[in-house]
Amino acid sequence: MFAAYFDCPGGPENLYMKEVMKPDPGEGEVLVKVSASALNRADLLQRRGKYPPPKGASDILGLEAAGSVAGLGPGCSGQWKIGDAVMALLSGGGQAQYVTVPEGLLMPIPKDMTFTQAAAIPEAWLTAFQLLHFVGKVQEGETVLIHAGASGVGVAAIQLVRLAKAIPIVTAGTQEKLEATANAGAAAGFNYKIEDFSEKVLEFTQGSGVDTILDCVGGSYWEKNLNCLNTDGQWIIYGLLSGGEVHGDLLARLLSKRASIHTSLLRSRDKEYKERLVRAFTEKVLPHFSGGASPRLQPLVDSVYPLHAIAEAHRAMEENRNIGKIVIEIPVCFKKGPLQ
Repeated sequence: MFAAYFDCPGGPENLYMKEVMKPDPGEGEVLVKVSASALNRADLLQRRGKYPPPKGASDILGLEAAGSVAGLGPGCSGQWKIGDAVMALLSGGGQAQYVTVPEGLLMPIPKDMTFTQAAAIPEAWLTAFQLLHFVGKVQEGETVLIHAGASGVGVAAIQLVRLAKAIPIVTAGTQEKLEATANAGAAAGFNYKIEDFSEKVLEFTQGSGVDTILDCVGGSYWEKNLNCLNTDGQWIIYGLLSGGEVHGDLLARLLSKRASIHTSLLRSRDKEYKERLVRAFTEKVLPHFSGGASPRLQPLVDSVYPLHAIAEAHRAMEENRNIGKIVIEIPVCFKKGPLQ
């Protein structure tokens, strides 16, 4: 089979199409023929050599995929059958024609949803669901500040906060992105490039601050985060786009508010944890993607690139051009050669 690949860490120009062995499903695994995958920040970091896959995971890029069941390994429970339309949470391997997945990490694709739409769900929505409910245990009526509100995780988190009957507010870097977050359900949004988001958050909350912050930015935001965090609030860090270095008296500020910091990554979690997460999401959230559900949840697809143009998809994400998810379509046939 063919897969997007790189031999040495570096820029998008290092990506190329490689012919690799088609995987065989092992005990309790399902072979999925991939129709679409999606791009995540982790893919960019891995390509740069800064985020290697967990031990035992595929070194092919791609943390999520949508497609159809093409084979069943020994010991499968009978939950899935050949031809089922499925989407998968992966530790790697999604940007290829086939990928093997533990059966407990598959979810059915809603009948009125395309593979392209479905590929935009697993990593982003499960990350947001995990942060809000497994880590943060967000409650009805609380206020949640979501940084990078127009990202895949951000757009998912807005809708999941609404589903939990809490109040989402966001930061983003352009007016266009703020409009997209408002359409997704954000109660307020602030452009971090031209205004002090902490002052705007305090103004919006009438001085009380927010109960929870979902933060993928890290170091450069610490003072503003603590400034607008409520007493006994929680700051959940799941990325470090601005780096992890902190200058200043972080602990004293944290202590003065009796606040807590949580950190979380999904890719490195064990299979049992991920299976519990997928089960909970399938039961509580997935029905809301179907027609007639109230409230109705929708993945936001920014753009679609064929796999041979994955280098351009990487450039688009690195330049923060996307609003929502960048999806990678996997054609049935390929020609060998460099990717543009």
